[in-house]
Amino acid sequence: MHMLTGIRAIVQKDLAAEFRTRELLSSMLVFAVLTIIVFVFAFDPTKAVIRQVFPGMVWVCFIFAAVLGLNRSFVSEKTNDCITGLILCPVDRSVIYFGKLTANFIYVTIVEIVTLPLFAVLFNYKIPLQAVPALVLVIFLGTLGFTAVGTFLAALSSNARSSEVLLPVILFPVTVPVVLGAVQATAAILSGALTAEWVSWVKILGAFDAVFLVVPFVLFEYVLDM
Repeated sequence: MHMLTGIRAIVQKDLAAEFRTRELLSSMLVFAVLTIIVFVFAFDPTKAVIRQVFPGMVWVCFIFAAVLGLNRSFVSEKTNDCITGLILCPVDRSVIYFGKLTANFIYVTIVEIVTLPLFAVLFNYKIPLQAVPALVLVIFLGTLGFTAVGTFLAALSSNARSSEVLLPVILFPVTVPVVLGAVQATAAILSGALTAEWVSWVKILGAFDAVFLVVPFVLFEYVLDM
C-alpha cells in the first residue's frame, strides 16, 4: 500500500505539472499529426497500399511521439535539482520508476486515442468492429513494453550531456522485439487473420513486458546513482 501511495503521488505530480503547462502533450500531439500528414502525402491512398502500410505507419507515429515524452520524463527533473528530492523521499526507488512509467503511459495513450481515429479518417480506412478488442490489447501491450524500456533508459541517459540524442540510439535497438511484435500483430488483426496467427505475437509482447517490468524494479536503484 505504501508503494502504491508513492506511485500515485508521483503520477499526480507529473500530471498536474503537465496539464498546467500542456507543453509535453501538445508537442507530442503536434508531432504525431505532422507525421500523419507526411504519410498522407507520401503514399497514394489506394486501398491496397493502405492495407499494407497502415499498421507500420500507426506504430511509427506512436513510437516517435512517445520518444518526445520519454526524453522529458527525467530531464525535466534536473531543473532545480528536483531529482534529488525524489531520491530523498522515504520510499523504494523503484516507486520513482513506476510512477514515471505510469505518467508516460498515460501521455502516450492520450496521443494514441487522438491519432488512431485521425489515421483512419484521413486514409479512409475502416477498422473492423470485431477487431477492436484484439487491437486494443495489442496497443496496450506494445505501449506498455515501449514505455517500460523507454522510462528506464531515459533515467539511464538523463545524466548525459546529449540525452535527447542518446536515448533514441539506445532505445530503438532494445525495443525491436516489441515494435516487430506490435506491427505484425496489428497487421494480422486488421487483415482478419485467424486468432492463432497473431496470438503468438501477443505472447512475445507479454513476455517482453514482463521482463522489462521486473528488470527496472531490480536495477533502478543503481541507475539513479550513476
